[in-house]
Amino acid sequence: MPEGTLEVLLVCAKGLENTDFLSHMDPYVLLTCRTQEQRSSVASGQGSEPQWNETFVFTVMTDEASELNLKIMDKDSFTNDDFVGEATIPLEALFIEGSLPPTVYRVVKDEEYRGEIRVGMTFTPEQIRGGSQGCCDEEVNYGGVIESSREEESYGGWKESSREEEESYGGWKESSY
Repeated sequence: MPEGTLEVLLVCAKGLENTDFLSHMDPYVLLTCRTQEQRSSVASGQGSEPQWNETFVFTVMTDEASELNLKIMDKDSFTNDDFVGEATIPLEALFIEGSLPPTVYRVVKDEEYRGEIRVGMTFTPEQIRGGSQGCCDEEVNYGGVIESSREEESYGGWKESSREEEESYGGWKESSY
């Protein structure tokens, strides 16, 4: 189960249906990835073309998280907040590519188009414990111990050389003389 960090840049929306009849709506977004939910700030008075430019971070397991859901709401003072619409973004392409630039996604409500939302995403896999992920790296770090494909190897303060005549261990040397 590869685990990693999903970073979401919530940029803006446009063409949203105004749910307030007497004034501009005050939209915000609920971002949900599996059981994790985060909320954007309220774009007060920005109506159907709000801008947020906010970043949100989720911890995800790639085999469990298949989509990101963005639910756009209109903040109301004296009544329940109004549902404006939502966008569901599949994450499979992100897990393959690593990042997706800010992209426009359709906002829908009752299966009808209700505007657009622009979102950028980055997925950073967690490093495998005890080393790097590459198989052909010249150096591999094992929690303070560095193993190298070069002739001389360093192990937390002492060095082992492939030369037969001399090996150094933390200040003292052993020689084959």
